[in-house]
Amino acid sequence: METVFDFFMSIVDRFRYAPLVIQIAVTFTFIAVTLTAIAYLSILINRYRSYQREKKLAKLNPLIDDLLTEHILMNEALYNEETVEPVVPLEVFDKPVFSKKWARQALINRLTMYRDNVQGAMGEQLRYVYLQLGLDKDSLKKLKSSRWDHKIQALAELTNMDVPLADVIILPLTNSRNRELRATARHAYIKLSKNEPFKFFDVATEPLLRWDQIELFRIITTSDRIAIPNFAQWITYSSNKSIVSFCLKLVEHYQQLSAVPAVTKLLDTRDHYLRANAINCLGKLKIESVEDKLISMYDSQPHNCQVEILKAIGRISSGKHVDFLRQEFLHSTDFEIRKHAAKSLINNQWAAEALVQELVETATRENKLILKHCMNPLIKF
Repeated sequence: METVFDFFMSIVDRFRYAPLVIQIAVTFTFIAVTLTAIAYLSILINRYRSYQREKKLAKLNPLIDDLLTEHILMNEALYNEETVEPVVPLEVFDKPVFSKKWARQALINRLTMYRDNVQGAMGEQLRYVYLQLGLDKDSLKKLKSSRWDHKIQALAELTNMDVPLADVIILPLTNSRNRELRATARHAYIKLSKNEPFKFFDVATEPLLRWDQIELFRIITTSDRIAIPNFAQWITYSSNKSIVSFCLKLVEHYQQLSAVPAVTKLLDTRDHYLRANAINCLGKLKIESVEDKLISMYDSQPHNCQVEILKAIGRISSGKHVDFLRQEFLHSTDFEIRKHAAKSLINNQWAAEALVQELVETATRENKLILKHCMNPLIKF
């Protein structure tokens, strides 16, 4: 033992009296080796834990599947859409393994997976099992966790099982700094809020990203129980430009003509991206009364707004401004402008059939190709 100690002390003495450069090099080498060893050790520990978890789940998941299949999925009484009394004997889940946290989470995962794939009476029975076994309390505990990934998991589970949440719990999460948590909370709020599913529009300070808008749009337009409000209130008063832009899409989808005055006011906004979105909305709503204003403001607009004005005139298709479209088609040097002017002319062909035919016969080779391309009925506007 003294020999080992003496050997260790000799190394310390050599290090102490070594040149500074050697001391620094040895120190960094020791730190690097130690950190590498710790990293490899943590990887091995995590892999071992993962292996053990997968091994346990490989035994438990078939048991859960058998129970759910026997009492719910293969139950002929649940094949119709009518609401039926609970048919699952909860005592079948009264097993020692389900008192463990990891096993309860495995049960939640299987229930949510099956509920994603069934509906009607079967879906209600899966929800019944989830609630009666107190699994919603497990999800609520995760929702209070400091880890954002646990909160996302909890929101997904509660949303899947249609468990209502108080605004005071979920609303703050809709403004989380974490983008994934923020998006998940907004989706959950729309699906779970029973009173004002769009209330988070009032408090949203972070922008709605493009993918978030796509997901929200899908949820809003496919959910039957959501009361659709007049989106003009957010178009008029919201300071969040992404909320305004998203509401314009919803106004167009639900054809909310009552929101037209609010949308028309956006033609005077200084943000040309919002202005372009407003023009697009008015065109898709086919608001003929704004055509003259669109024509009068055309020359002072940036390129994206000019394109939307041309598209709007084509969609409205009043036939009043075919001369304007002809002029843009013949004299513009921008290919995209000429393309949309041509498409709008074709959409107004009922009022300018002779003009379109004349252009086909007298246009340059490139313009003739543009016209023939726009005449293809498969080309969507």
